[in-house]
Amino acid sequence: MGGPTPPAPTALDVVAGHDLTGRTAVVTGGTSGIGRETARALALARARVVIGARAPGPAETVAADLRKSTGNPAVTVAALDLGSLHSIRDFGDDLLRRREPVHLLIANAGVMGLPLGRTADGFETHLGVNHLGHFALTLRLLPALRSAGRARVVVVGSSAHHLGGLDLDDPHFEHRPYDPYLAYAQSKTANCLFAVALTGRHRADGVLANTVNPGAALTGLQRHLSDGTKRAVGLIRPDGTPDPRLRTAAQGAAGPVWAAVAPELADTGGAYLEDCALAGPSQGGTPPRGYLPEALDPERAERLWAVSATMVDAD
Repeated sequence: MGGPTPPAPTALDVVAGHDLTGRTAVVTGGTSGIGRETARALALARARVVIGARAPGPAETVAADLRKSTGNPAVTVAALDLGSLHSIRDFGDDLLRRREPVHLLIANAGVMGLPLGRTADGFETHLGVNHLGHFALTLRLLPALRSAGRARVVVVGSSAHHLGGLDLDDPHFEHRPYDPYLAYAQSKTANCLFAVALTGRHRADGVLANTVNPGAALTGLQRHLSDGTKRAVGLIRPDGTPDPRLRTAAQGAAGPVWAAVAPELADTGGAYLEDCALAGPSQGGTPPRGYLPEALDPERAERLWAVSATMVDAD
């Protein structure tokens, strides 16, 4: 009934017809997977793309490929380690010194499934990189985002926020047993709440943020997962080959790119997006779809903002 499900669109499908000439896009984690395909699509639309990468040397090879494949010379790389507030300040200050607006900030970089560890500033690694790093980066870039007149922050989230909430009394697992998947899940809940709070605080400045669930794709994000875990969560089949139902990185990037360019989202902020559409509250099911209401709760979002600002020593 209804025939086969049509293939998911790719980032290049979504960006077709859009002209981003004169706009600057910052993409974290833009050297592989969904981030790389997001950067490719934005470059093809003629945006100036700045890729934040922990290893600028190898990342320059990626940037060179993107410049060649898109015909856009304005793809550059700058050092950015989201696990270091010092690195974030340096990256942000370098952009601010150029006195150019930032129209798009794609908060894409992330880690998943790591053993208990701490960032350079003592934060639990998942929360520190996935949320606090992007939180600090966004605050650093706020002058450039505000000067754009209308700027969008796209936070790449995950349906993993369904797996567990955010413990603001013990966010760094100092007093409770550590679970890497719960740690990842709470960082993804934090992503959702951050977009809500950022929009609430800076809508009047023309800065809007939304969270995007890109869907399940096998990328470098899962490189720390064992094959047994990948089988258990449906990333690979028993024979070790990728599950054919997974999206490609280019298909996964369609959601972030849509959030960045879709005209129908011009006044939308604090929302949860999936499948290139606004998502509603979850109705259950496997895999879970939609969002848990507590992940978009404005009061909880404001509490997270206050806690996060204290952690990164920001106003």
